[in-house]
Amino acid sequence: MPRRNSQEPGVVTGEENVYMNAQQAPSTVEELDDILTTPPANLVSDLAAIDGDLMVVGSAGKMGPTLAILAQRALAAAGSDRQVIAVSRFSDAAARERLEAAGVRTVPADREDPAAIAALPEAANIVYMLGMKFGTTGREYLTWATNSYVAGRVAERFPDSRFTVFSSGNIYPLRPLALGGASEDVAPDPVGEYAQSCLARERMFEYAAHRHGTRVSIFRLNYAIDLRYGVLHDIASQVHAGEAVDVTMGDVNVIWQGDANTIALRTLSHAAAPPSVFNVTGPETISTRWLVHEFAARFGVEPKVTGEEAGTALLSNSARAFGTFGYPSMPLATMIDWVASWIAAGGPALGKPTHFQEREGQF
Repeated sequence: MPRRNSQEPGVVTGEENVYMNAQQAPSTVEELDDILTTPPANLVSDLAAIDGDLMVVGSAGKMGPTLAILAQRALAAAGSDRQVIAVSRFSDAAARERLEAAGVRTVPADREDPAAIAALPEAANIVYMLGMKFGTTGREYLTWATNSYVAGRVAERFPDSRFTVFSSGNIYPLRPLALGGASEDVAPDPVGEYAQSCLARERMFEYAAHRHGTRVSIFRLNYAIDLRYGVLHDIASQVHAGEAVDVTMGDVNVIWQGDANTIALRTLSHAAAPPSVFNVTGPETISTRWLVHEFAARFGVEPKVTGEEAGTALLSNSARAFGTFGYPSMPLATMIDWVASWIAAGGPALGKPTHFQEREGQF
């Protein structure tokens, strides 16, 4: 488990890599969630320095529950009585109960109902996570409505709030490996309607920043993982099952969900008009073929691949984020070990593959 600061119970120290001291991978969802929601000291100090409650819009997805609980624990560690408010449809009652048990206030709201958006409580700080990716093909209209139209309505509803807006590295073009990942200075060139609608979501908040002075941080993420989902889980599951892994998308970026959520919350302090933009992923450009061999060695099976590396990949350069917030605390080697251990033990999965191999933008 992560080392804890004896002066601040429930807070991991920021002086060293807190995961390097872990003796073994978490073996239960409860252990995993405790790791994902234990706030580092730098997050506690950052949230302590901003005023007002914090609302998480779209809080019931893969990352939303742990982000909301992480924020609530950080505020508690700072000695603050400010509130974290989680907004979602909450079709899963268990997700709502879990948030409330952690001290998070929940507000059910239908994103398609203008009256529900109008009735949302005031919040000085908003992490906007609402989005749709899978099921885009054949329902493009719903993807655009969710990712751009609703985003514009929320931005209009809260012109004076400070926002962190989740976006995607998919808004960048595929990159030749010799050029490395796209920096924030690379012009967006999204492939497919999902990625196009993600850029539209950014533009809605950019419009609010220019029209109302709304302070915004754009958070371009790819790809977050924990042990139940993500690129590493996808590859490891195929290797463990004896299946061949497609290596056409020859290289990937990944970042631990706990690190991604921490950075997302810390970007609130950097919201600005015009918006600040941060690419957020891990520092490595990771060979897909290498990952297959790493997992095969851990499982004691023969590595199997199909296809050939295309020479371009969806990659991001996160140097700006690292310069602002420091490097992620979870090393790639630990992520690989933990994912392998989780899958070998039959740990639960979310059943939400990333489709990271998709090169034509069809989700």
